[in-house]
Amino acid sequence: MFSALGVRNYRIYALGALISNVGTWLQTTAQAWLVLEITGSGTALGVTLALQLVPSLLFSPAAGVLADRFPKRTLLLWWQAAMALPSAALGTLAITGVVELWHAYALAFLFGTARAFEAPARQSFVSEMVDADRLSNAVALNSASFNSGRLVGPGLAGLLIAALGSGVDATGWVITANAVSYGFVVLALVLLDSNRLQPAPVTGRARGQIRDAVRYVVGRPDLLLLFSCVFCLGAFGMNFQVTSALMATQTFGKGAGEFGILGSVLAIGSLAGALLAAGRQRPRLRFVVGAGLVFSAAQILSGLMPSYLTYAAMLPLVGLSVLTTVTTANALIQMTSAPSMRGRVVSLYLMVFLGSSPLGAPIIGAIGEHIGARWALVISGLAAGLGVAAAGLAYTRMRRISLRSVLRREPR
Repeated sequence: MFSALGVRNYRIYALGALISNVGTWLQTTAQAWLVLEITGSGTALGVTLALQLVPSLLFSPAAGVLADRFPKRTLLLWWQAAMALPSAALGTLAITGVVELWHAYALAFLFGTARAFEAPARQSFVSEMVDADRLSNAVALNSASFNSGRLVGPGLAGLLIAALGSGVDATGWVITANAVSYGFVVLALVLLDSNRLQPAPVTGRARGQIRDAVRYVVGRPDLLLLFSCVFCLGAFGMNFQVTSALMATQTFGKGAGEFGILGSVLAIGSLAGALLAAGRQRPRLRFVVGAGLVFSAAQILSGLMPSYLTYAAMLPLVGLSVLTTVTTANALIQMTSAPSMRGRVVSLYLMVFLGSSPLGAPIIGAIGEHIGARWALVISGLAAGLGVAAAGLAYTRMRRISLRSVLRREPR
């Protein structure tokens, strides 16, 4: 389950990434609370999330081209600084008490733009630190690290915000901590042993590189299935910052501490799902489809829970099923893509996965604000499940196999 940590370079990188992941979730939680403090609006919260994620929809293909054309380690060093700057700016504005909603919108977009360009290089850089036999494990451990940050970050953010007075200025100190956390990734990248890296071949500048990647994906039914499943989960299911905030504040009347705890409880299941994926040497398509359907059912049931405690008790299953889906999909994409195409394919995957959230987040936020947070969860879970089921049926038609073969065994 932890074999990739036996590689010195990956071990150093993973430690820096873990600290940064905690910082990311500190900011994610504090930013959501900041917007609610300013506006009290679920729609504004959804718009903020959308603006942070829409750059992945706009810029991921270009970011994938850069990841294939330039050394990934060098790109990562630059993009860490680019993500730290808008975090530091938003934190400073909040601490000084001059922050306005449009500041949060603009800086969320800038932060999302830097992250959109950083993500393909970061995802595909894993294959340069470990050999092919450990790649699936390393990808899954990356997800485990991200969700370890989710486990610690939201609860810690909620406690810090509450301890600092629960006001706008309190969120600013927490957001600033995220800006500092990117320095640990920079330090880890500097400490890597260049002689032990396995750099992917760098492609030259040429026309049609994005078109070639799209053609490559379209010609692979298995990749189309994976892309379709993560699109449905990203657009309709994974708007937890919106749904958990509305459930905590509107449905159950809780404060910042309880809101942060929900994020940590969700991460318990998410971490378990990532580790479950890490323990499998050979990821399979059936886990993507099956776990996606389980997530749909769990999301719907969570919206029907009668109390804060019963809602929190459902979140580990939600987290486990959704992380099993996306981690397995990520590993399959990296393991089965041609090395010279990997950066661009990963960028298209991230465009579909992260870029789909801006399509659904404002809608889910508006449903939660005007109809109720419970309906937001039920509708989002139902939409995600129908989308995954439709993707599975479409795959069976393209491959001319039965749906049972997708769910019970790996198709030939």
